[in-house]
Amino acid sequence: MRDDRARSVPTAIKILVAGGFGAGKTTMVGTVSEILPLHTEEVLTSASTHSDDLSGVEAKRTTTVTMDFGRITIGDSAVLYLFGTPGQDRFWFLWDELAIGALGAVVLADTRRLADSFPSIDYFERRRVPFVVAVNCFHGNQQFEIPAVRNALSLDPDVPVVLCDARDRRSGREVLVTLIEHVRALTLGQAHTAVGTPG
Repeated sequence: MRDDRARSVPTAIKILVAGGFGAGKTTMVGTVSEILPLHTEEVLTSASTHSDDLSGVEAKRTTTVTMDFGRITIGDSAVLYLFGTPGQDRFWFLWDELAIGALGAVVLADTRRLADSFPSIDYFERRRVPFVVAVNCFHGNQQFEIPAVRNALSLDPDVPVVLCDARDRRSGREVLVTLIEHVRALTLGQAHTAVGTPG
């Protein structure tokens, strides 16, 4: 006999966490995930000396070579699946696979290496994937105000820019909430445009 009280299957929501090399993607996915995150990190070796710029992140010893994966359950209604992308350009061929079915993306920005954010921003803009920019304030260090970051990255006015600490769970989850609200606002705006306003 069918049990009508059985819970419905929660909605699966896929979110990408992108950004430049050493911006904090692996840290953020690991911090906010409710499960032990999957990491595909390898130790940096002398072979990457000419391809990985460690300026500003000299202490970095590992790098993501495929993806990071984490999960967050939101009540009975939804499950967020987080996919952290590799930061170096030699791994960008993986992005197209990771981006399939994504609701949106978080672009983590490191103000010590702000230019490293451009490839991620360009990727999502060209594919019309909604995204937010989260400025990772390493060690509580906020070097630039949000308007300065927005101007430096030439962002459209409707792209949210927020400050965060990738090591703090609450901060990371607030970034994800901002992204979901942004996607929702865009979806409602598109629906309104499609229906039209009565004359």
